[in-house]
Amino acid sequence: MRPPRPDRAPAKPVPDWVLWRERNGKLSPLRIAALAILVLPLFFILADWWQSNLGAEPLNAVMHETGRWSIRFLIASLAITPAGRILAWPRLYQIRRMVGLGALAWVLLHLTLYLADQNWVVTTALFEIVKRFYLTIGFVAVLGLCALGWTSTDGWMRSLGRRWKKLHRLIFPIIVLAMLHAFIQAKSDVSQESLLTGILLWLLLWRLIPARLQSNLLALAALTLLAFLATVATEYAWYALATNLPASRVAAANFDLTFGPRPAAWAAIGMACFVLLTAARQLVQRLRRA
Repeated sequence: MRPPRPDRAPAKPVPDWVLWRERNGKLSPLRIAALAILVLPLFFILADWWQSNLGAEPLNAVMHETGRWSIRFLIASLAITPAGRILAWPRLYQIRRMVGLGALAWVLLHLTLYLADQNWVVTTALFEIVKRFYLTIGFVAVLGLCALGWTSTDGWMRSLGRRWKKLHRLIFPIIVLAMLHAFIQAKSDVSQESLLTGILLWLLLWRLIPARLQSNLLALAALTLLAFLATVATEYAWYALATNLPASRVAAANFDLTFGPRPAAWAAIGMACFVLLTAARQLVQRLRRA
């Protein structure tokens, strides 16, 4: 008769910085894929730099692009909750913190490049930040993201308890400040900013509707239309208040597909595809039950 096997020692918890493993220590294909996506834009930027495709001011161009990627990944982090719930894919929640920290890494790179653009003179950079409104709100957004990133660990979650969720709801005003910073920085060409605004508005509106409607196809379709109209209104307000361009003509172009969809329309098309994907998933589930 074999002697009883000794009990196995409990597995050590995986440190927070080991992003590519699950809590039980196993390699996570989902986490690895997310990490690759977070890093991949850097290679495209370096390739453009190497091939001299960044114009007369490459440092300035890279600085702006890193800022855009930080906002893109911030919005992606907000998209994980509705995507996981609507697509019935709870494993997606595993990468929510990783994507948020990835956005923080990109915004810190953006800030570092800004300091480089100021010849590493911190006093000059701080003077510009205080002097210019769009830099001020951008810096406030950076500080807010740093606070959320610092308190994103399991230890801080346990320490803060219920206050942790209240603190991390600051992500919503932070991303609004970041978007406003991006709009002011972009000045007259806010195509990318309008596209991101359309997606962001959809994600924010989704959080405002009752939980029982958050997976309802009609509600999601109505939400897509509402987000589109709100994006058109935002674009109109920007061009009317901040530029000399004909705001009404720009807004009307969103309803004319002769020359292709405008950014607000592209955002609506993207979210409509998401709604269709949800419909397909629900149809497959019904067929399996039949």
